[in-house]
Amino acid sequence: MLILPIKKKWFDMIKSGEKKEEYREIKEYWFTRFKNEFGSICDDNLVIRLGKGRVIFKNGYQKNAPKIMCKVDITTGYGKSEWGAEHNKMYYVLKILSVEEIK
Repeated sequence: MLILPIKKKWFDMIKSGEKKEEYREIKEYWFTRFKNEFGSICDDNLVIRLGKGRVIFKNGYQKNAPKIMCKVDITTGYGKSEWGAEHNKMYYVLKILSVEEIK
């Protein structure tokens, strides 16, 4: 299972249900991590969907940092600026389907 550190602001918004997406830059690093965990669906050599699964969002890097486990669907697309994305930039979009566990 992937553990993704995020800032407190975004962590709290996901936990409360206010933020429905998390973003990662389209880079080989993230493609490899997501593909290894979720697989991928491609269309004309463009990844359009990486699949559904669970990730843990962790607020910081400390061992005892707060964590939430979320069911996500990973696709590519444009993010929302109010949720931290740059305008007109493509991302891997982790659509948060549910917050299943809070640690």
